Amino acid sequence: MEETLTIIIDETKKNERLDKVISESEWSRTQVQQWIKEGHVLVNGQKVKSNYKVSIGDEIQVTVPEAIEVDILPEDIPLDIYYEDSDVIVVNKPKGMVVHPAAGHTTGTLVNALMAHCKDLSGINGELRPGIVHRIDKDTSGLLMVAKNDMAHEKLVEQLVAKTVTRKYEALVHGVIAHDVGTIDAPIGRDKKDRQSMTVTDENSRHAVTHFKVIERYKDFTHVECQLETGRTHQIRVHMKYIGYPLVGDPKYGPRKTLDINGQALHAGVLGFNHPRTNEYIELTAPTPPEFNDALKFIKNR
Repeated sequence: MEETLTIIIDETKKNERLDKVISESEWSRTQVQQWIKEGHVLVNGQKVKSNYKVSIGDEIQVTVPEAIEVDILPEDIPLDIYYEDSDVIVVNKPKGMVVHPAAGHTTGTLVNALMAHCKDLSGINGELRPGIVHRIDKDTSGLLMVAKNDMAHEKLVEQLVAKTVTRKYEALVHGVIAHDVGTIDAPIGRDKKDRQSMTVTDENSRHAVTHFKVIERYKDFTHVECQLETGRTHQIRVHMKYIGYPLVGDPKYGPRKTLDINGQALHAGVLGFNHPRTNEYIELTAPTPPEFNDALKFIKNR
């Protein structure tokens, strides 16, 4: 059964962040922030954000979701490992693999493979997403860093928040981009007409910035490098569509007539970060996979 907790703010708590106040109970701050985002936390009957500063007399109602039993099993799935030590593992995720278990994808995920390979993964994101610091879409290939302990997880997340992680992608897009370089600074939020999609909007959105540069132009297509400054859901796919150059093969944001390559032509090829323990900068590069190269070859030969 769901449990409901009520907290009344007094003098000792005023002006503190909402997530901090609640996490002083038995739950982690990350868990509390997720509950706030999902609407399980109300302040005076209203939904607010995690950074809301509480006032004396505020009534906070926390509805703790009923625990869902999960049984995520290790699976002997080969991993393309680019770096590994006792704190971090960086893998090159293939196109078509889901990062962590979710509805409809309880097996065959990167997490299932990692659980078979690693004895320990950080527990900050809970049972369904152990070790997962950031994600890439199912049909996007490329480099992903995973934390083996909570210290590493926190340090890597701090770098993502501070925008010091290098994340460069290669993409094939429809249309010929005239500018050699550009920056897309446009907020991204849920599409009110389709809750499964994201869009550029001013309503309930988050700041999003993508830098791009042209690698090569072809008839009707452009090969680009995109560098993330922020990491919003479907960011590159949404931003490139927004400026009129949707990704080749993208079933959600691309045009009806596109190349049938089983998902978007997008590859996370470069990942750079400071090691969470030594602070040494590590940068790794993974080449584009065969399906990306096949699409590029087809475009070149048109």
